[in-house]
Amino acid sequence: MTNPLLSFCPGNPTMPSIFSYQSSEIDWCENNFVHSPIIAEYYNTISNVCFFILSAALLHLNRQYCQQRTVPMYFISGLLLCVGIFSMYFHMTLSYVGQLLDELSILWTLAVAYSFWYPRAHFPRCIKSRKQFYWLGGVTTVITTLMSFIKPSINAYALNCIAFHLLYLTWRELKKCNDQRVHRMAKAMVVWWVLAITSWLSDRWLCWLCQAINFPYFHSFWHVLIAVSLLYCFPLVMYFDVTYEMPTFKPKLGYWPSDSWPIVVPYIALEEPHKQC
Repeated sequence: MTNPLLSFCPGNPTMPSIFSYQSSEIDWCENNFVHSPIIAEYYNTISNVCFFILSAALLHLNRQYCQQRTVPMYFISGLLLCVGIFSMYFHMTLSYVGQLLDELSILWTLAVAYSFWYPRAHFPRCIKSRKQFYWLGGVTTVITTLMSFIKPSINAYALNCIAFHLLYLTWRELKKCNDQRVHRMAKAMVVWWVLAITSWLSDRWLCWLCQAINFPYFHSFWHVLIAVSLLYCFPLVMYFDVTYEMPTFKPKLGYWPSDSWPIVVPYIALEEPHKQC
């Protein structure tokens, strides 16, 4: 009887090339098939569990906001699960298809987040409504998706560059906001992002050094650190969304499990009407 695991084994000639193990141009620093015969990069694979936790935490902690903005929250939460699943698949197989699924799931998560939450105050002048912005975002995302097949090896760099636009938008919004708790949350988000991108770049560019010190696991740290950064980023985005789109509520920043804890997770609560920050 044929072992069903053979269809997943590296080097299987019956598997289509784009699905086969290590068919991707990308191979991260972690040594392959050290801890499992069917998982190429073990720690890079299991570290994606943090995206499942992130998805659930956003829905649970921001329950009041979720009641008012159900579609965006469940959409984003579902896409974050897809990011975790496809990243697991990619690092498990290092396949070409896995790489594209991983990167495109991130692209579409960003696209949906932009479509739902991009502030109207920053719309291009030619865009007059949220519906028109949806169309602009959709067309741009489809074109970008098609372009991602041209040179897949640069996709990850392009996706990371989007963070600079998000940081710019955050800076512009913070200039109009006097709530120091929001400013502290933004600073924490940036610190976690800097740690995350440093881990990503270290794994990508300094693999020789990571191998020399016997610690080729910085990409798995990237998964965890970027998830923590997003735990701060999403409530920040929600705060400004309430300010712009929900004038009958006042956004209040809270911390779980308590303000007094040294390590906390921020969330958004909704209060009575307010004057814009």
